[in-house]
Amino acid sequence: MRRSLRPLLVVPLLAFPLTGTEAASYGAGIENSQWYLASSVFSCSLTHEVPGYGRAVFQHRAGDELRFYLESDIRLMKVGAGYLNVEAPSWRPGVAPTRLGRVQVTTEQRSVEVDTPRAMAMVHGLLKGMAPTVTSEARYSSEPVRVQLSNINFAGTYQDYQTCVAGLLPVNFDQIKRSRIHFKLDSARLSDADLDRLDLIVQFIHADSSIARIFVDGHTDRSGTRIHNRTLSENRANAVAEYLKANGIAADKIVTRYHGERYPASGNPADNRRTTVRLEREGERRSLQQAEADIDPRSNG
Repeated sequence: MRRSLRPLLVVPLLAFPLTGTEAASYGAGIENSQWYLASSVFSCSLTHEVPGYGRAVFQHRAGDELRFYLESDIRLMKVGAGYLNVEAPSWRPGVAPTRLGRVQVTTEQRSVEVDTPRAMAMVHGLLKGMAPTVTSEARYSSEPVRVQLSNINFAGTYQDYQTCVAGLLPVNFDQIKRSRIHFKLDSARLSDADLDRLDLIVQFIHADSSIARIFVDGHTDRSGTRIHNRTLSENRANAVAEYLKANGIAADKIVTRYHGERYPASGNPADNRRTTVRLEREGERRSLQQAEADIDPRSNG
């Protein structure tokens, strides 16, 4: 995976006092406000260093929407409710803040996570010269902790960030690593919807060089004889495998298996007329029990 990391301004990190209690306020000043872009076809991230606290990150993963989180080096906020506002920086007094509601402070390194609508509101505030601010009770004192994002140098990097987002893959690994291709009764013909799904799989495999193997497993319902079902499941698996190979996937990466009616997905016969596709990355090691679970859809799917 190729990623780029580009600082807009490189200077020593210095704490900058914000409004409120100086000892519990964290943010970058004009001299050291930095926004870094990390880009790939899998994810785009804008990272802002918050001296004394950690990092603030806007992230857009392939197949997902924009998210925001605070990442702390030391747990300074008390677990529980915090508050998110978009405030005017100290050099713009008199501008009313926009209140974006409560956030949950956790014990995780990503101490605060924000959903898509409010993350977009934070971005719009930064573009207008405002300063998104998270306020919470402190873990070690009675004074509140304030973490504020600086808008300095944000707008230029955000344009590059938007270019990155436009080039993201349509899906991420978690969304594509397991897929089901369904078939009609006694058929091994791929539908247009199946081909669309397989095209996504092909696109992802070509982009991700860490994909080491693709397991293709054919299945049937119980309507035929055992010999017929075995042959039909083989034909279904081969239909998928041949499409992958015809679209540039190396044959030595594809492991084709067929199981007849042995592993039903449910009591509904239509659910059992299928081929499953599972992607495995380099370095994955699976036990025999896990390998069985990969085939049996009642375990995964």
